[in-house]
Amino acid sequence: MPSLVRFRRSRRRFGPLAALGVAFAGQVAGAVGPDARVLAASTAAGLALEVMLNRRHRRLSRVLSKARADVMVRQLIRDLLLVAGLMNLEPHGPGMRYMPLCYGLLLCYALYFACQGAVAKVRRSRTLPVLTRNIDASALRLRPAPPALLTRHPGVRLIGSGLPATAGLVAAALTGDGRWAGGGVALSVLLAGTGLAVLLAWLLPGRRPAGEAEVLAWFDAWLTEYRPTVGMYFSGGTSSAYQANMWLEPLAALGGRPVIVLRERFMMQKIGATDLPVICVPKVAHLMRLEHSTLGVLIHPANSGKTSQVLRIPSIKHAFVNHGESDKLSSCNPYAKAYDEVWVAGPAARERYALAEVGVDDRDVVEIGRPQLTPILPYSGPPAGRPVTVLYAPTWEGWTDDPGNTSVILAGENLVRALLADPGVRLLYKPHPMTGSVDPRAAAADARIRRLVQDAAGPAAGKETAARRPAKERRAFPARADGAERMLLQGVPEPGRASAHAAGEAAWDEAYWAALGPREHRVVTGARPALYSCFNRADLLISDVSSVVSDFLASGKPYAVANTGGLSEDEFRAVFPTVRAATVLTPDGRGVPALLEAVRDPSKDRLVAVRAELKEQLLGPADPPSPVRFAAAVEALARRAAARGARTAVPAPRTATEPDAAARRDRT
Repeated sequence: MPSLVRFRRSRRRFGPLAALGVAFAGQVAGAVGPDARVLAASTAAGLALEVMLNRRHRRLSRVLSKARADVMVRQLIRDLLLVAGLMNLEPHGPGMRYMPLCYGLLLCYALYFACQGAVAKVRRSRTLPVLTRNIDASALRLRPAPPALLTRHPGVRLIGSGLPATAGLVAAALTGDGRWAGGGVALSVLLAGTGLAVLLAWLLPGRRPAGEAEVLAWFDAWLTEYRPTVGMYFSGGTSSAYQANMWLEPLAALGGRPVIVLRERFMMQKIGATDLPVICVPKVAHLMRLEHSTLGVLIHPANSGKTSQVLRIPSIKHAFVNHGESDKLSSCNPYAKAYDEVWVAGPAARERYALAEVGVDDRDVVEIGRPQLTPILPYSGPPAGRPVTVLYAPTWEGWTDDPGNTSVILAGENLVRALLADPGVRLLYKPHPMTGSVDPRAAAADARIRRLVQDAAGPAAGKETAARRPAKERRAFPARADGAERMLLQGVPEPGRASAHAAGEAAWDEAYWAALGPREHRVVTGARPALYSCFNRADLLISDVSSVVSDFLASGKPYAVANTGGLSEDEFRAVFPTVRAATVLTPDGRGVPALLEAVRDPSKDRLVAVRAELKEQLLGPADPPSPVRFAAAVEALARRAAARGARTAVPAPRTATEPDAAARRDRT
């Protein structure tokens, strides 16, 4: 089966490449032959393949570009073969002049290169040193971006502007009339020149946005006016935005004036709906301007290489809040000692740092609970008159080759088969979004598990209704929009926009689960339905040693953890405290039937009391509520920042007319 999958992938990858080679070979044959029909058909086939590459095989197109065979080179070869074919067809078209055609084609490509240079200049002029959301940036003279066809799709632009020339050359080859070629080339020159003129218009002084110095001055003025008190700092990759999004609501619920600080430009659109001001400061030199603001506290949901840059600001106190806690070594990373405080959920995390001896002082550990777990509903009893909904949510393979990191590789298929063998089970499979990003075996196992679930769901499950289908986000911006235009459009939000968005997501979730049959298995991917929404629908969780287990404990429902690290059950429970209240499953999945029976009959569930005890140990007490403890921790750390600022404040310089204290005492 794996070899068949690789064969299919290679066929999809190299099939278009082989077809492109055949089209060029046909052009060569038609030009050398010469055969006008073969030349025309091969040229048309090559253009059609270019369109397909741009739409369906962009990865292959990027590979060709790296091999110095980009669309410009391919189109140039295509046009030169057409000219060569016309020269060989000279007896059928006397009087044709080829040098003007060559000069015209050269002019087309010269205009193409000029457009590329203009695009680079336009992009540079519109790349602002600071990007914002939910902030009025109208003072920066921001304007809509140029058409996407001119700035983002050079291959499409080249093929489009060169199409008249190519069509004219083909027509000339078929008819022997050189006027077709001359007219086509002239039209291509006109199109390319028009595109260049449009791009140059965006470089006129009246159409450029504010320059770097003006933007930075505006940013400093906004900091002075808004006076931020607490913020969240985040830096990461494209698939890590969920780590920050889980802290949006707790941050918004705080008093004061919160702000979100990002470092990557693409992350501006990855952050979820919020009414909080969002700023993106890519350069370190510009980030240092926060030192002169009123910002006193920054919380950090994740470590990254760029975290050390903001830690250099002494006027801000930094707290590591993490995006989840588990028994893995990553939950007590030695990097945590770089922060002023480490905020954890409960006593278990405090003990974990103490045992790890990574340099984190126990006095700097603050227990705040998990304020984002409030949407999780408590256990309401066993399933009665309906299937048992099982959520299998394994974690990813991590950065090491430890087989205990994820159950997907060694146990996933066995667990899924055992669950699907029970007709009274509805399975929800929600893999970690980074599954397979490091280990190809995890990607292959994940693909096999998805097929198992989809095959068990039946053909009807593949026909999603509009209510069930994860609705694609409506295009909030025009296709041409760049960072500057998005900044203009994402100004001050309407009051209550985030609340309305949350209500819309809740309604969407209800429609999704209502449309999903009570016995229909499902592979759940993407941002919606969210993990906590799956928690509320599940009667049982099967997962790995990860923060998913700790969060699920908030529901009080039974859960199981797969033991794929080669440890005995006693060793597994001793090494990983979060497993203490779990049913331990072996990689062969033999314990699944007994686990399901305990879910259906609570009298056979011997871990109820242990789960309640472990919940308090991992997540802290229910009173005071976690949001209250989170707010108190923010306030206490803000007081520390203010006290530090008062101790290190530099006295204002004395003016020439102001006598010092000693002189005043002498006079008195």
